This record gives sequence, C-alpha cells and structure tokens, in this order.
Amino acid sequence: MSNEKDWKLKLRYGRLKTPYQHFTIIVPVIINKFIEEFSAQPGRAYAGIKVWATDTDRAIDMVNNIAEHTGFKIIGKIEIYNTDPVQPPGENPNAYDINFSYYK
Repeated sequence: MSNEKDWKLKLRYGRLKTPYQHFTIIVPVIINKFIEEFSAQPGRAYAGIKVWATDTDRAIDMVNNIAEHTGFKIIGKIEIYNTDPVQPPGENPNAYDINFSYYK
C-alpha cells in the first residue's frame, strides 16, 4: 500500500488524529503585480486554496493573511467547502496547493 493511501486510511478510520479539518477555499481576487512564489500574473482570477485549520473562521483568517502577505486582494465572497485532503495534516494549521484561474 502506498504512503498516500496509508495516511488517508489512517485518517478516515481514526488511527491518525488531528485537531484540524480540511477545507478548500475559492475566492475571487485581483493580482496587481507578478507574485513570484505562485508564478501568478497580474489580473482577475479565482484563487483556489487547500487548508488544514481548526474551523471555517480560522481557515478564512488564513486566506486573508495569505492575501495580505503575498500581494493579491480579495474582491468577492469567500466560498469554503469541507473536502478530502490531498496532503496529510501537519503539526500546525497550514495552506497548500494555492492556484489561480484567470477570467476576464
């Protein structure tokens, strides 16, 4: 069995414990200048962000902090969904797999 399936099964059946929940957040943003860390070009986009957080409020706080520190501005409603994780939980809350889908 691969490590990926192993941690997912352990998480599903309670053998891997975490105080965090997994969310996927989708939010409309405007990027004013190139963000090297994400290879994000200026423009309007939907940001997709996967998050391990204690609850939805903390997940939204994380997204707001990411926006503030990386240089994009949230311009609309933040949508948040409980989703299956792609990466295992860590010791701390974290965000990963940040990507942008551009629109006109």
